[in-house]
Amino acid sequence: MIWYFVSLALVPSLFPLRRASRQSFKPSFNPLKMSQSQSQSNGQITPAPSAGGTATNATTSTTRLSIPQSAPVGIITITQPPQTATSFYKIAPSQLITFGWNFSMVLATPTHLTVSAVCDNGNTYPVGPTDGIIPGTATSVVWDVYSYQQNHPNTPLAQASYTLNIWDDRGPNAGRAPGFLQANTGLKFALYTPQAYTPLSSGEPSLDFYSLSISLT
Repeated sequence: MIWYFVSLALVPSLFPLRRASRQSFKPSFNPLKMSQSQSQSNGQITPAPSAGGTATNATTSTTRLSIPQSAPVGIITITQPPQTATSFYKIAPSQLITFGWNFSMVLATPTHLTVSAVCDNGNTYPVGPTDGIIPGTATSVVWDVYSYQQNHPNTPLAQASYTLNIWDDRGPNAGRAPGFLQANTGLKFALYTPQAYTPLSSGEPSLDFYSLSISLT
């Protein structure tokens, strides 16, 4: 009997120990954490970029252009036609005019260039098949002056001298800036309309191209 009562007295004190023992042995394995850890190791979570770099991904990118103040101004050098003398071009079918140039010291590539011909009479005409707007990396443009003449009867090309103007996105009056293209207005040329041939026996004067050249220069 004594042993029976002693056992009953010890039972309540053993239960808290068992409960405490169950609480103290929690499993350390966590499937959720393991899944997250594996996902990170497989590259599904992109880490933050380091302080010294630029973050890029498939949808966004950051491009920064740094031009030192000591950099020279970008320029255009005309390569076609030669600038040793004024070039004369006919306004006639199949008489295409090609203007060509090279870039030097241009660090900020333009998005587009504007090419125009400024006549001595004050009129300005777009050069090329796209109303004078061409890609910023273009190094030439072809101008069909006869087609322009046929399609613009209200603003015909005059028989006169012209100045070719080329500038970038900033416009014709943009100031000088290191690495940026400076507008070019160095090329002069002339346009003329050839006259129909007239025999001398008809009594009409024939075309004197030399005199016409003198009048246009």
